[in-house]
Amino acid sequence: MRVEMPAKQTDSGATTGYETELWAMADTLRGSMDAAEYKHVVLGLVFLKYISDAFEERRAAVLAEWGEEAAEDRDEYTAENIFWVPQEARWTRLRAEARQPTIGQTVDRAMAASSATTRH
Repeated sequence: MRVEMPAKQTDSGATTGYETELWAMADTLRGSMDAAEYKHVVLGLVFLKYISDAFEERRAAVLAEWGEEAAEDRDEYTAENIFWVPQEARWTRLRAEARQPTIGQTVDRAMAASSATTRH
């Protein structure tokens, strides 16, 4: 059962509410791992999500304007200062495999693939 967290106003005026829930989920996932080590895992996932979101936004625009072939052309992304995200590193793939026992290896491969493409 999912519990909805009520939104609250902060001193800065920003609406929050999901932070507590996310923090509790992250703490559960962390288990007995040292927080200093865990931050590298979390930051890596945040990075993958960020570049994947930007990539997918640009991909939708490219698909609409030029079609499937252009949507897989790295230059369509790098020309707009957007990371090219290889298929194995795209968030949709990671999300689809999230409940598999091999998700750790899948994330490692995604990080390696995205890192390799940024060197070119």
